[in-house]
Amino acid sequence: MKLIFLFFLGLFVGSFLNCVIYRLEKKKSFLSGKSSCPKCKKQLKWFDLIPVLSFILLKGKCRYCKKKISLQYPLVELGTGFVFLFAGIYTNTYIYIFYLLIASCFLICIFVYDLKHFLIPDKLIYPLIVLSFLFMLLNYESFLNFFLSGILSALFFFSLWFFSKGKWMGFGDVKLALFMGFFLGSPKIVVALFSSFLFGALVGLFLIVLKKKKLKSEVPFGPFLVFGTFLGLFLGKEIITWYFSLL
Repeated sequence: MKLIFLFFLGLFVGSFLNCVIYRLEKKKSFLSGKSSCPKCKKQLKWFDLIPVLSFILLKGKCRYCKKKISLQYPLVELGTGFVFLFAGIYTNTYIYIFYLLIASCFLICIFVYDLKHFLIPDKLIYPLIVLSFLFMLLNYESFLNFFLSGILSALFFFSLWFFSKGKWMGFGDVKLALFMGFFLGSPKIVVALFSSFLFGALVGLFLIVLKKKKLKSEVPFGPFLVFGTFLGLFLGKEIITWYFSLL
């Protein structure tokens, strides 16, 4: 029952995250105002906002202007639902699961925003870093591990940003790497960073083969770092155990 609750909670939270992302794009407050169609600006009713179900029943179109609704909306809702579900499977500690859910919300917003705008907003990354640092203080026995993981990760990304003059990496990625270390600690941060670069390279090559991108085209790296963070969090230990079993 807990897992079912978390999944459906994630669906509704995902709907809210879509609102947060949209209002960040428009530089509007997400704490006030009612939801409306981005195309016709018609105020939406509650039955237009049921996660995933409304999208299916409306066949992916606005009820009022019949313009297409972006796939971002159901995908973010489903993605948040599954992340909340995995968080419930991962831990039974209520304080820790609350921390994971809050951090996941920020990460999902960063994933979508950076994918669309090639930018990680300070309004998202700074609260995330502060949150992870405060949680580290509660886990004083592991503080040094998590702290050094964050500092070393950030220094590595900073060197890439500095020596390439921002061509290889954005400074937002440096801040995100700092959070990742604070959030995951060692050795999970190794899995997260390795998988981020691996999948980033594979997707980049795939896009070049499809002629969607050129060799020098810019590709946002934040989404891969977010994906790597979730992979490291939920499967980091299993991946490390599997790797060493091959040696």
